[in-house]
Amino acid sequence: MSQLTSDLYLYRIQVKNVTEVTMFILMGFTDDSDTQVFLFLLFLAIYLFTLIGNLGLVVLVIKDSQLHNPMYCFLSVLSFLDACLSSVVGPKLLVNFLYERNAISFLGCAAQMFLAVTFGTTECFLLASMAYDRYVAIYNPLLYSVSMSSRVYVPLIIASYIGGILNASVHTGATFSLSFCASNEIKHFFRDIPPLLAISCSDTHTNQLLLFYFVGSIETVSILIVLISYGFIQVEILKIHSAEGRQKVFSTCGSHLTGMSIYHGTILFMYVRPSSSYSLDHDMRVSTFYTLVIPMLNPIIYSLRNKDVKRAMKRVFGKNECINKVHLKFLLCIYLILALS
Repeated sequence: MSQLTSDLYLYRIQVKNVTEVTMFILMGFTDDSDTQVFLFLLFLAIYLFTLIGNLGLVVLVIKDSQLHNPMYCFLSVLSFLDACLSSVVGPKLLVNFLYERNAISFLGCAAQMFLAVTFGTTECFLLASMAYDRYVAIYNPLLYSVSMSSRVYVPLIIASYIGGILNASVHTGATFSLSFCASNEIKHFFRDIPPLLAISCSDTHTNQLLLFYFVGSIETVSILIVLISYGFIQVEILKIHSAEGRQKVFSTCGSHLTGMSIYHGTILFMYVRPSSSYSLDHDMRVSTFYTLVIPMLNPIIYSLRNKDVKRAMKRVFGKNECINKVHLKFLLCIYLILALS
């Protein structure tokens, strides 16, 4: 009887060890110290540029009254989402280069996944809303302020956030209801869904289907709205006889099309594909692109060729050069503290 009791006790310990994982270890990119120093400096520069560019654009839209219209409201929300997404991933990535084994709690892992999926999904819906906004502006510019009043664009922004939260809730709940017993080492730089499914000892077939169909549906709806909107925009462009008028429309819509194409192309490549083609090393590089590089590029894409933004920057930041230099140094100090915290 004592032997049976001992066996049962050992079995319970094994079951407990198998089903209860309280910490995860992020493996990161590499163990080479020289490479880590280079990557740390590279990603620190990317993160700081992302925060300065996106938050600067948000401040610009808020402070300059001539940018108080639906188009720039959408743009400021997009910049805020990019700053949040990079802040969910960036600081922890930088810490990974400073410590050999970077541990995170089970709840912390779930929180990072929830926030990353929320901001990423919200951006998909927001880009679709921005395409509709461009169609309304070009179809009837004289009634644009009436057709896209705050009663229209504010609910679109709120609906985008709700869609992002719902999608994140489904995937976070489904992922963290699994058992993690084979290993608690995540071969990634943040807690994304595919690498967590890869280390689960449960049957992940349902989770993979959820990921494929949810992301596929969101991408299909978002891209369809964009294509329909730009289809109607193309019809309106053909009605414009002056070359200057067409050039103005193309410059307005070109930046949005560029940003939308890069973002959706990366998401489709990352998530909407068979699990058999999944590669941890390759997908880590793709994840870096859509969580850090694209948020850094968006301020450049949307403001570099935008004359309204350039004029607003001169009005807002060109009044007192000395004061603005002090503000810039202060912001850089804050961003460095955030990145290393």
